[in-house]
Amino acid sequence: MKRQLIAAVGVAAMVVGVAACGSSAKKDDTAGSSSKPANYNGKTLNVWLMDGSAPQAWQDGIKTDFESQFQGAKLNIQIQKWDGIGQKITTALSEGSVDVLEVGNTQTAGYAATGGLLDLTSAKADLGGADWAPNLNASSVLDGKQYAAPWYFANRVVIYNKALWTKAGITATPKTLDEYYGDLDKLKASGVQDPIYLPGQEWYTYFGLIAGNNGQIAKQNGSKWAGNLESPEAKDAFATYQKLQSYSTAPKDKDEATPQQSTLFPKGTIGSMIGLGWEAPAPKDMPADQVGYFPLPGKTADKPSGVFLGGSNLAIAQASKNQDLAKGFLKIAMSDKFEGQMASTGLVPNKTSLDALATTDYAKAAIPASASGATTPNIPAWSNVENTPNPIKDFLAAVLQGADYDSTAKKYDDQITQRLGQSQ
Repeated sequence: MKRQLIAAVGVAAMVVGVAACGSSAKKDDTAGSSSKPANYNGKTLNVWLMDGSAPQAWQDGIKTDFESQFQGAKLNIQIQKWDGIGQKITTALSEGSVDVLEVGNTQTAGYAATGGLLDLTSAKADLGGADWAPNLNASSVLDGKQYAAPWYFANRVVIYNKALWTKAGITATPKTLDEYYGDLDKLKASGVQDPIYLPGQEWYTYFGLIAGNNGQIAKQNGSKWAGNLESPEAKDAFATYQKLQSYSTAPKDKDEATPQQSTLFPKGTIGSMIGLGWEAPAPKDMPADQVGYFPLPGKTADKPSGVFLGGSNLAIAQASKNQDLAKGFLKIAMSDKFEGQMASTGLVPNKTSLDALATTDYAKAAIPASASGATTPNIPAWSNVENTPNPIKDFLAAVLQGADYDSTAKKYDDQITQRLGQSQ
């Protein structure tokens, strides 16, 4: 299943001319090749991971193994929120207050271009990089140099409440968007508050719909990039997004993290939502057999809607004073043991040897959906677009609240173009 996903990513990435990130690594779990001091007493490695990425068992396990291998050292894992993370990372990289950090595959090039990330080219082989698939490692590379280790890959699917669907008389998951609209109508008629919970600024879903139309959210004109919300493909994608959002009471001017939709779903008032595997409720909040998954359907049954091919890389801060320890952490994190734990949660790790573990219900829905996906342009300036205030989010909120599509698209295309022209 993992190899199928890697192939799908390779094809989907051509939608925007770049590839997503992923890889495989060696089984040797020993520390990095750099010589290490006699002891690590008093040293603390500060690691930033993003909310929803690493399960608690993974964090606990890697802390135990790291502190056992590097006796005297302490591992301090800090969980960060995605909202506003760009500026926070920029500040931390300049101050040297973080050693290892998780960065999104759309953001890595931007941080590397500013000089904030350590060049890992010479350490790549020791980290297992010889086995990393080149097409999936692309977002970790800038100007031929390796600035991060690819960690995992994921895309969004529809997560649904089976009990509410059964109550509404729905006996099968939809294969087309029209069938899904019909199911949402049935859920609404049965009294479900939110047949689908879809905040107005959930731009990842909108991005995927554009990709499924063979469109681009930004286009390249020679050596320059420009916003592309005015394109027919983007406008058609918005029509789909707007119709889906019309079944939701979620705010039109907020994203999926405000409030975090994963905290709302278990309350039993939401029939479905579009999210990542980690956003599904834990068994303690809702029985696992009451949670289902399927790809967001497309216009025809033979092709699901497109998806944003998300993923994360692990990088080391250039200003880190613990670079030897940081490389050791990366090697442990990228080992079979800990990549295997990621696979068992439904995420897709960098290890083709762990194919059999990517068999969760979420993964089964995510893999076919990835065939119609894409990622953002792998250019340093893209991080400017995602910085708050994100013009794509503001565009969606404005049009959903009644603004004219064409004139609003031009306004925000101009903003995107300006940001893409800014230096890092």
